[in-house]
Amino acid sequence: DAPSLIDIDIPENGCVTVFGDVHGQLYDVLHALSLSGLPSESNILLFNGDLVDRGSWSIEVILLAFCMKLAFPKYVHIARGNHETRSMNKVYGFEGEVKAKYNEICFEFFLEIFCLLPLAHLIEKKIFVCHGGLFGEDGITLDDIRNVKRNREPPNNGVMCDLLWSDPLPGQQLGRSKSKRGVGVMFGKDVTHKFLERNQLDLVVRSHEVRSEGYSEEHDGKLITIFSAPNYCDREGNK
Repeated sequence: DAPSLIDIDIPENGCVTVFGDVHGQLYDVLHALSLSGLPSESNILLFNGDLVDRGSWSIEVILLAFCMKLAFPKYVHIARGNHETRSMNKVYGFEGEVKAKYNEICFEFFLEIFCLLPLAHLIEKKIFVCHGGLFGEDGITLDDIRNVKRNREPPNNGVMCDLLWSDPLPGQQLGRSKSKRGVGVMFGKDVTHKFLERNQLDLVVRSHEVRSEGYSEEHDGKLITIFSAPNYCDREGNK
């Protein structure tokens, strides 16, 4: 019964660590956890989608995240990414990995869980965090996002789709354009500023795209992309 947008409050002297895409790279996740520390009241962890596919240890990564969520339910948060979906799992490896290591029933169980994952998080009522990006239309509010019916495979358009799939336009470009991915939209810095102003927010944090330094600041510093799978697919050379 939880909403599709989850509020996260940070205790005094606490922090939130946001993990971008990790894509089944178990040893990189373990290294990141050794740096961030384990979840606690003062150390909240947010996995911002795309925990599975591509890498060889997607099951181990997603089970680690789920176990931490069960052990520390208030201090671990997991968002859905575009790879927590049936269509992507079929193409990019998670379905085959689960069926090879376990069976089809187990895979279907994972898909049921993926459909229940939140679509976005709101940190201290000021920082909006989602996997993909913003929307194909103006005027979307936080309540619109809270009320998205998420227990399904994502559609090819609309708020749920954009949260999982959209990307920012680079540089100073304005407006919107068709996505290079064929789903979602690409949105300019004016779209980011309008969304923040309408919802009285300070910052958008998202993942979904490789960044050479592991992160980037865009749209006049109002949008941050975090990508947490270093040397992605053993070929990108990103940090």
